[in-house]
This record gives sequence, structure tokens and C-alpha cells, in this order.
Amino acid sequence: MQNSTEHTTASPHNTTIDVQYEDSRLVPLWRAWLEVAGTMPLDKWIKTSVRQFAHSGPTSKPEYDEVKKHNKFKPAKTQADHANAEAVDTASLSLAMFSALRFQQLASGLEVAYRATVQEPEYAMDWVVWDEGWQARDLQAIAPVAFWYWIQLRVKGDQPKKNQAQLRDAEARRHFFNKVMRDAAFNNLPVFLLWHGLRPQWSELLKARQQASGWSDKTLQDFIVQQVSTPPLWLRLQKNAVAGEVFNSLQQQGVSVLLTEQGLAARGGVGIHTTDAYKNGLVEIQDLASQQIAASVAAKPGQKVWDACAGAGGKTLAIAAQMNNKGALFATDLHAYKLDELKRRAKRADIFNVRVFTWEGMEPLRLPKEAAQQQGFDWVLIDAPCSSAGTWRRNPDARWRFDPADTQELVQLQQQLLTNAAPAVRAGGRLVYATCSWQVSENEQQIEWFLSQHPEFSVESQVIVGAPETDSDTMFVAVLRKNA
Repeated sequence: MQNSTEHTTASPHNTTIDVQYEDSRLVPLWRAWLEVAGTMPLDKWIKTSVRQFAHSGPTSKPEYDEVKKHNKFKPAKTQADHANAEAVDTASLSLAMFSALRFQQLASGLEVAYRATVQEPEYAMDWVVWDEGWQARDLQAIAPVAFWYWIQLRVKGDQPKKNQAQLRDAEARRHFFNKVMRDAAFNNLPVFLLWHGLRPQWSELLKARQQASGWSDKTLQDFIVQQVSTPPLWLRLQKNAVAGEVFNSLQQQGVSVLLTEQGLAARGGVGIHTTDAYKNGLVEIQDLASQQIAASVAAKPGQKVWDACAGAGGKTLAIAAQMNNKGALFATDLHAYKLDELKRRAKRADIFNVRVFTWEGMEPLRLPKEAAQQQGFDWVLIDAPCSSAGTWRRNPDARWRFDPADTQELVQLQQQLLTNAAPAVRAGGRLVYATCSWQVSENEQQIEWFLSQHPEFSVESQVIVGAPETDSDTMFVAVLRKNA
């Protein structure tokens, strides 16, 4: 999968920190990001850059007092206190940046429309036309203090006092913002999308998803609203671990974790990687939707399974857990370094029936001996490279790199992988196709195309999993049976 969230800690999940959007460090931080935006993902940039700004501390005593008051940490007295204060500071700046990336187009549009109304009070913004010409580089034209003013209004709903003092027309801006907010209703879809961090031009793609999934207007509305929040970090149990015991252990070690009907979900606190449960292989980080895809591969002990696009192996390990180290599970990927990570994770989970090697997907796989003896695999999973539209909640910057026109290249690659993996399925076996995208062109339309080329297969199921039904990523999975 092109942009997996199975093993990430990049997105901020701490919802207990009160972000201060008036922190003066946000202005140079935003400028620094704009210099590299589009060249690297926000999560990777944050790991190094935000910590540097957090080290600098608030630039004046009043700012420090404000941060201390809202984030409720005491002046550092010990090394641990210093570390905790820095962690809170870093998390606050990171959360602010994630909000800024979600609503950057909205802030850009508000600035353009507001300035137009200053010149022409009766001006009415055509948001669809404006969106067609908008580019991320347009953000360079907005003064950072004005940008963060719009962001604070959108996220917190109150007028930032410091920015109000720096913007002589702050009151007029607030009135204009309130007018746009009143227009952001579902029956005014272009503004509603913009308000929730999505481009108006994506309305047809979303309506296609609504139709394909049979969503009501309420369900589509819920899905759109979910795009402005980060889902929790979902954890999958391993080694027959007991949920209640792992839950208590994680809580005792400082993880803010919930035990839900769907499983364990971390919402903040210390990093999962530092806990005993993770080090001992009792839990793996894997999004709930990804877990559902792995469960669609209902492999039994003794069967032969191929995970064709395994990546770092989140789904591989989940499938292996069903097999009890019996049978053979082959994991392939284009990148050898990802498979090295898979081997490390398998060892920590005490899984020994996984074999890895690279496969570029350019031609059919030469069947390993175990699979050749039964003329193919019982299960083949293609977790295909995709637009990753279903992960935008965790990776808000990825939505601004999304171009529906680029999807066609991915569609061709997906069809190539389907074509070259299909011969490896034995008669009566299953081919499971999955993406972390909600686009119909990458999902239902691909299944329709594949069946037209391979009538020996039939559909057992195809469905969107995750959001909007659960607080997670959004993914697609189809199970196809090869007829005898």
C-alpha cells in the first residue's frame, strides 16, 4: 500500500492539550514549512523541525505563562520535568500544524474573499470557480498572522486576542468569517466541503462513493465531517494477549488508551513503542480498517497464503496470527527494506511461518514449492498502491497532493498487479483486493474491470471498511473466488 498507517506514530493523537494558536513560534514554523511543502510529508518534517521550535520556548514571559496555564504543566525542576514540558510543547505545536494543514485552503479562500469584499461590499465568492484555480503556493501571499487568525477562528471558534491586536481589521474579519460559517451547510456542498478541509471540486468523487456504497445523505455528511479529526492509534493484540491485562499495563505506563468494542485505541500519553506490551510483542499498531482487511483473508492453519504487497507487514502478521505458525505465508514487496522491518516484527510476535522475498509485480509469480504442489495459493492478498485518500484524517497534507488525474496511473498499476497475481490463486481459492482509498475508480470499477478480463472469478463481497462507520481510516476490500 502506498501510504500505510499500520505502523505510524507521526500523527498527533493527544487531544488533552490546549493548542495556543497565538504562539509566536507558529509564524516562523509555518514559514519554514512553506519552504519545503510538497517535497516531503508533514509527519516526517514535524519529527525534526517542530522539536527545534519547541526547544526555543515561548518568546516572552506572557506567552510562557499562557502556555503554562492552558497546558497545566509546572515549571521544570528535574530532568524528567524538562522532558515532559518539552513533550507538551512539541505536541502543542504539532497539533497546530496539523490543523493548519487541514484548513489551509479554507484560510486561503477566506483571505481572498474577505479582501474582495473590502473592495466591493456586495462581492459574492464563486467558491467552485476559485477552487479550480487554487494552488498551494497561493498560501505564500497570505501574511502568517492573518493565516493563523483564520485557523484559530475555525478550530477554536473564538477570536485570538493577540492577533486581534495585530490586525486592525480583526473585527471586520470576524464578522466575515461568521457569515461564511453560516453558509457552510450540507445543502451548500462547495462551502461545506471547504469548511471541512476538502476541495469543492471533489464533490463528484464523493457523490460517486455515496452511490456505490448506498450511503444516505446523513452518512455522506458524517464522512465529510470526520475529515477534520484524527482517529486514534488502533492496537491489535498478539500472542493470545488478554485485552484487559494489556489495557491496564498500558495505562500504568502512561498511555492514554481506551478499551472499546472494536479493540484498544490510544489517544495520547507516552509513545506505544516505549511500553512493555509493545516490546514484548503483545500489541502491534494497526488501524482498525486495516485489521478488517486482514480478517477478510480467513486463512486457516496449514493453508498457503501470499501477501503480494506486504510492505512492513501489518496485515501479514495479522493473517499469520490466524494460522498458528502452521502452513506457509509468503510476503513480497517491491522494497526489500520494508520486508526487513516485517522480519523484525515477525520475530517479536513469535511468528515463524512467514517467508519474504521481493516481487516487482511486472510478471506472474513463480510459485513456491508448497503452493505449486496444490496448483496455487489458498489466499492471495493484493493490498494495492493507491491514492491513499482514505488516510487523509491522519495525513492532512496528503490531500493537497491529491490529483484525480494522477489516479489513472495508479489504476493501470493496480490492474497490472491484479493480472499478474491472479494465476497464483488455485481453483476454489480466494483473491482479496484492497486499497486505502475511497475512490470508486480504484475500487468497485477495478473489480468490474477484473471480472471482465477474468470470468473464472466471482465476487463474494466488496465493501468500504472503517470510516464513516468507525473512528479510523477508510479502506476498501473485495473478496473474489476462483471458480473450480
